[in-house]
Amino acid sequence: MTTIYRILPAADWAAAKAAGHFAGSAHDIRDGFIHFSTSAQVAETAAKHYAGLEDLVLLYVRTDALSAPLKWETSRNDDLFPHLYGDLPVAAVHRVAPLPLGPDGRHVFPDLES
Repeated sequence: MTTIYRILPAADWAAAKAAGHFAGSAHDIRDGFIHFSTSAQVAETAAKHYAGLEDLVLLYVRTDALSAPLKWETSRNDDLFPHLYGDLPVAAVHRVAPLPLGPDGRHVFPDLES
């Protein structure tokens, strides 16, 4: 099983759970896919796109549970990032962890799976 990661405001995750799926943020909808990161990319994603934001959660997503196309595409630093071309089913999320801010203002990550 491969795990990819998505950072979300806790309120957006609560809404996704109620709906049974996450259709994406305004940024995702604009780009035409839902943005994800690997374990090696997610801390930089947090620093770049979520700096200083509180009340976030980290979704651990099983790629084998996705039904929409998942494409690995070049993005920041010429790295391949996972992009989901469809909704994220709540059932594909196998773990959710809080993503608090540390004393240095950066997010404190729980253990990540490779």
